[in-house]
Amino acid sequence: MSKINKVVLAYSGGLDTSAIIPWLKENYDCEVVAFVADVGQGEEELVGIEEKAIASGASACYIADLKEEMVKNYIYPSLKTGAIYEGKYLLGTSMARPIIAKAQVECALEIGADALCHGCTGKGNDQVRFEGAFAALAPQLTVIAPWREWNLRSREALLDYLAERNIPCTASLEKIYSRDANVWHVSTEGGVLENTWNAPNELCWVWTKDPQQAPDVAETVSVLVEKGEVVAVDGKPMTPYNALHYLNGKGIEHGIGRIDIVENRLVGIKSRGCYETPGGTIMMEALRAVEQLVLDKESFEFRQTIGLKASHLIYDGRWFTPLCQSLLAAANTLAQDVTGEVVIQLYKGQVTVTQKRSLNSLYSEEFATFGEDDVYDHSHAGGFIRLYSLASRIRALNSQK
Repeated sequence: MSKINKVVLAYSGGLDTSAIIPWLKENYDCEVVAFVADVGQGEEELVGIEEKAIASGASACYIADLKEEMVKNYIYPSLKTGAIYEGKYLLGTSMARPIIAKAQVECALEIGADALCHGCTGKGNDQVRFEGAFAALAPQLTVIAPWREWNLRSREALLDYLAERNIPCTASLEKIYSRDANVWHVSTEGGVLENTWNAPNELCWVWTKDPQQAPDVAETVSVLVEKGEVVAVDGKPMTPYNALHYLNGKGIEHGIGRIDIVENRLVGIKSRGCYETPGGTIMMEALRAVEQLVLDKESFEFRQTIGLKASHLIYDGRWFTPLCQSLLAAANTLAQDVTGEVVIQLYKGQVTVTQKRSLNSLYSEEFATFGEDDVYDHSHAGGFIRLYSLASRIRALNSQK
């Protein structure tokens, strides 16, 4: 293996990546640069993070503001496909990984690093997502995955490792849950959730109000969609990030977007998590409502097919592949007529579309009415049905011979 001179580490400021910095310097005798991606995880997660990285031994710490780009170029395209993993999961962690990995690679190439490093464990999906992106974007760079190399196997061992080197760390043994947050969602794993017979407790939810404690009066929001993208909320034009941030606030107050799911990880392990996606749940309902108006039957069926396949590609870390990009392009084409306005009611964890309209709507009250009309000749249906069922008719006649 060639000598590693400089490595860029995807740094979160947590216990794992704090221990990785000195471990890399000791085991690879290299310069370590910390890379921090701001994907909307919250200001409290970023306060003092540069100082913390330097104190752990990093030579520098770069912080990239990726919030707007993430929503515009990763979340919005995914929304157009309708991707929902295994029927429930809105892919919050999955959609953040490709943009983080891409920005990390760009940082490494800019400063002349020859290696990339992440703090993902050998049990999870994220190692595949990061390394799949690295392979697609910079295969010439060496990838270091400490959790697959070192002998530190517990939180206590990591704390002892840092203490022995007099490296300050605010983490403690009391941490029960593993969390991941960005502007789209927050996930919670571990603790009581490791037993599937345990109901989630109040510590499993960190963003949204308990729906039972949410306001007793429903609130409505108006969402304007253009070509499959939310462009205004409650009459105010907004950037993709600002629209999501605004809807997050509404959804949090009404307990919107909670799911408790046991999912199939790519590596073959089933895992349980509580996910909160308040604004994203509202956005998803808005887009699907406009689709109902403007997509014909076969186009809608194809969009559903795209969504199912895209959900697996995104979850499995295959964003930077021709197949994934082809699906995103197809969904974008279908979304060209997905323009309209939707009114959504928020009430105690429920999202209900109450009104929808579009200039591109294929819905015609004249044709759909149960009352008398002058536009539809019922006798025409007989010939249609005879042709539509012709194969069945011939098959039945053959069987009677």
